[in-house]
Amino acid sequence: MIIQCAYKFRFYPTPTQKRQLALEFGHARYVWNWALETRTKAYQAQGESSNTISLSRQLTALKKTQCPWLSEATASCHTQKLRDQDTAFRNFFAGRAKYPRFKKRHHTQSVRYQLDQRHVAKNFNAESKLLKLPKLGRVKLRWSRGIEGIPKMVTVSQAPAGRYFVSLTCEVEILPLPVRRNAIGVDVGVKDVVITSEGWKSGAPKYTYHYARQLKMAQRRLSKKKKGSQRRRQQQQRVARIHARITDSRRDFLHQQSSKIVNENQVICLEDLNIQGMLRNRRLSKAIADCGLYELRRQMEYKAAWYGREVLIVDRWAPTSKTCSACGAVQESMPLKVRAWACECGATHDRDINAAKNILFFGTAGSAGTSKARGAVKPPRAVA
Repeated sequence: MIIQCAYKFRFYPTPTQKRQLALEFGHARYVWNWALETRTKAYQAQGESSNTISLSRQLTALKKTQCPWLSEATASCHTQKLRDQDTAFRNFFAGRAKYPRFKKRHHTQSVRYQLDQRHVAKNFNAESKLLKLPKLGRVKLRWSRGIEGIPKMVTVSQAPAGRYFVSLTCEVEILPLPVRRNAIGVDVGVKDVVITSEGWKSGAPKYTYHYARQLKMAQRRLSKKKKGSQRRRQQQQRVARIHARITDSRRDFLHQQSSKIVNENQVICLEDLNIQGMLRNRRLSKAIADCGLYELRRQMEYKAAWYGREVLIVDRWAPTSKTCSACGAVQESMPLKVRAWACECGATHDRDINAAKNILFFGTAGSAGTSKARGAVKPPRAVA
């Protein structure tokens, strides 16, 4: 299977590179905002729709007349911003996104560089850890993993926490994992993020709760800083760094759980949950958001597609918690406070493990462990 694999590495720029990157980010942001304003006014006044080609001609004339300082940045970064805006408008007209918005200087900044494939050997070599970018020279990365293939585009970004990253995209061939003859049901929750039909529970790290005191103190100090001051910007970065630690810790935990499940099981049954509806519960919304349930499902779906596994999605209205996995009797109600219950048939159930067993039963139509382990009530989402 040939896929577009993205590699993201931490980037440590020198003071000179930081100044050049600040210039690149500012010019790219200006080009985006100028192009968005030009498109909007042209459509409102004359009903005309612009694209990258027409805007590129106007941008060239703008550099020669009103904004000669735009030539200080890399020209290919401006072109990529215009192409990105074309993609944003296509997504808007297709109903996949909202109308593009103007970019701010204090949010995440990014620019894309195009590597000249005629001289790519001089600018990129994964074995010798070499990467050179226009007007930046050789960049110092933390090469945390090997790279397969040769990238055509390189994205440099700066997060609100002040960290710099470099992203590369290459075509990579992924080999499927050895076929296994087993199926598993996976239930998700707040007390334990992952519960399997085999009785295994992952626990819940609760990273937001772990960093709650640090975050509270940092946000309290931020609220007392004068708006627009340098100390306020420094405190904003401190708050952003705490949020970045929470995000990185949660993502690492979810990758470990999803990889473990995909590597050890051929068929994975999941429940189709209404995450947005669950987040409307004001008492549990913070704990639910801290678990990253949607991200967990997304990771399992694309990893299963990579490695030849199958994900089956059970309908969200299936009575997985109220049904006895031993005899099939359905209880009238099952409040959240009930964590263990006994059926009239004599079976005693742990609420989450019982739900995982029922997810496996409904997902495989009762054929788990056989060659007919198929039959999801609802098909999984398409993997991008």
